[in-house]
Amino acid sequence: MDEELRRYEKIRGAYHSVGRLANLYDGMMTYSTWSGKFVSRLVWGLDRNGVSRYVGLALRAAHEGFEGKLLEVPVGTGCLSLPVYAELPNADITCLDYSPAMLAAARARADALGVHNVAFVEGDVGQLTFEDNFFDAAVSINGFHAFPDKEAAWSEVHRVLRPGGRLTGSVFVLGGNPRTEFVVKHLYTRMGFFTPPYDTKEQLEARLKALYREVTVECVESLACFSCVK
Repeated sequence: MDEELRRYEKIRGAYHSVGRLANLYDGMMTYSTWSGKFVSRLVWGLDRNGVSRYVGLALRAAHEGFEGKLLEVPVGTGCLSLPVYAELPNADITCLDYSPAMLAAARARADALGVHNVAFVEGDVGQLTFEDNFFDAAVSINGFHAFPDKEAAWSEVHRVLRPGGRLTGSVFVLGGNPRTEFVVKHLYTRMGFFTPPYDTKEQLEARLKALYREVTVECVESLACFSCVK
């Protein structure tokens, strides 16, 4: 079993192990429940292999053996990242989210998984309180399409990442799956879950290349998985 698949199987196993903390959203993110699988396939066009692929790409900054300072924004419920952080006991990890409810869920999951090297911080990605060049790496899984001030968010994450530091993550982009775009436009945006404007893959690449010296972007359906080195 390769490293990417092994880590994804750990995430799925951790999801089932936390019992009461599991919900519809997490089931979709981890492709671990019948309802989550249904939504993942119907809305995002993703089967188990697709979910495993994008999650593995998005979490590349938190690679095996990482021991530096890492920022995750937003952490959400932590269903994808916290099982991975459990394998990085020497890393200094900060998980930020604007929502107190999400942070509470992530803290509970960290306790359930026995993850003790993570600090949970309530804050706005567009106004980070950390010093310049503070983090060695950063992760953002499915977050930037929700941020209302995307320009400030991209700029702030770049500011707090040290030269040579790596940012990886995933974000919704236009031009992938038409059904996904329909749901995003007519449901997720109207409900306030996502915030326009949205980039195409090409626009995202141009945005990132204006900030970072090394940029790669790979799409898995409508999710663009990026890796950037400052």
